[in-house]
Amino acid sequence: MTMLNKPYVAAPDGFRRSEYEISGVRTVVYESGGSAVREGGQEGAQGGRPLVFLHGAGTFTGFDFLAGLAAERRVIVPYHPGFGESGDDPDIDDINDYVLHYLELFDTMGLADIDLVGFSFGGWIAAELGVSRPSLFSRVVLVAPSGLPVDEPPAADVMTIPATDLPGYLAHDTSIFENKLPKAHDVDFLTLGYRERVAAARVVWDRPMGNRKLGRRLGRLSQPVLLVWGKEDRIRPVEHGDAWLDRLSDARLEVVPNAGHLVLDEAPGAIRSIAAFLR
Repeated sequence: MTMLNKPYVAAPDGFRRSEYEISGVRTVVYESGGSAVREGGQEGAQGGRPLVFLHGAGTFTGFDFLAGLAAERRVIVPYHPGFGESGDDPDIDDINDYVLHYLELFDTMGLADIDLVGFSFGGWIAAELGVSRPSLFSRVVLVAPSGLPVDEPPAADVMTIPATDLPGYLAHDTSIFENKLPKAHDVDFLTLGYRERVAAARVVWDRPMGNRKLGRRLGRLSQPVLLVWGKEDRIRPVEHGDAWLDRLSDARLEVVPNAGHLVLDEAPGAIRSIAAFLR
C-alpha cells in the first residue's frame, strides 16, 4: 500500500525510498540524501554514524521534523512491519519480534555504530534493541518512550481512547493536526489507521503498560542516553522520565514545556537538542 501523495505519510524532501525483504516481510526504508557522507573518500561532517529513527504506533503525522537532522546526518527511517508502506506480518506479536526484525535489517543494510532515536512505541523498540545488542549503538535518544511500566501516574491506554478524543491526548496544541488530517471522509486514511492499530494491538493488547522485565535490563545500556519528554504529555506522563533515569547508567532528561506526546511535531527545539546531543 503506497500512499506517498498523502501529506500524513510523506517523507521530508531529499529522502529516497528503498525496499528490503526481511524474513519475508517487505520493509520500506526512507533515507536522507547523504551527499556529504563521503568527501574525498573520507567521512564528511554530515556523514559519520548513521542515525536511525524508529517511529511510534501511528505514522499519519509524517516525519517533517526530521529535516533538521537530515541537514547534518544520514538519517534512516524504516517503517515497522504492519505500519506505513511496509508489509504485514501477523506473526509479530511480541516486542522481541520487532527487535529481531531490526537487527536483521541493520545487518542487511550493513549498519554499525548507529545513533538510535525512538519515539513512543519506537522508543520501546529502541530500548529493547539497546539492551539486546548494546555494542551496535553509539548514542540513544528515547522520546516519550513506552515499554517501561510505571504504576503512578499511570500511562493512558491508547487502545481505549475514543478516536474523537485522541488528538487532545497526543498534542498540547492540537492545531498541529491542521494539515495532517483529511478534510473529508478518506478511506486510505481510515485503512492506514486501522491497520496500524491492529499491528500495535498484537503486541500491547495484553501488556498495554509495557515489559515488566525491561527495567532490570536497562543497565545494559551503558552508552549516553537522552530522554526527551513533553511536559504536558497525557499518554506517557512526564513523571515516567524519572523512572527511566533511575534505571539508566548514563542518561539525562530534557523536559520540553508547552508540548504533549507529539513533542517532536510541537517543539522544533526538541530536534535541535537531539542534534546537539548526537554531535
